[in-house]
Amino acid sequence: MKREYKKANEDWLRNKSMEEGVRPLTKGIFYKVLKQGDASSPMPSPRDIVTVHYTGWTIDAHKFDSSRGETPLAIRLCDLIEGWIIAMQQMHVGDQWEIYLPAEMGYGKFSQPGIPANSTLIFEIELLGIA
Repeated sequence: MKREYKKANEDWLRNKSMEEGVRPLTKGIFYKVLKQGDASSPMPSPRDIVTVHYTGWTIDAHKFDSSRGETPLAIRLCDLIEGWIIAMQQMHVGDQWEIYLPAEMGYGKFSQPGIPANSTLIFEIELLGIA
C-alpha cells in the first residue's frame, strides 16, 4: 500500500509537469504562475521574513492547511520546508504561484497531520511582502 501511494504521487507529479504552463525549478519542483507580480520588486533570500497567503493540498485534493480568510503567515523563509525555500526565492512580491513539490522537498517519508508519508504537495502561494 505504501509503495503504491508513493508511486501514485510520483506519477501524478510527472503528469502535472507535462501540462501547459507548468515550469520546472530545481530538485524536481514545478510551478505554474497564477498571477504575475511586480517583476522589478525584490525576491526573498533564505534569511528574509516573508509574508504570504497559502493553501496546501495533497494530490487527492485534501486541503491540509490554509491561511486564506485568516491573517497571512509571516515567517523566516529558511524555517520552511525545502520546496518552499527553493520556489519562493524565485518569486517577486505580488506573484501568486501554484507549486508542486515532490515528497523529498516536503516531508518525505514522514507523516504530518493530514499528510501521509511520501506525499507530493501542492501549494498555492501568494507572496505579499518581504522584510
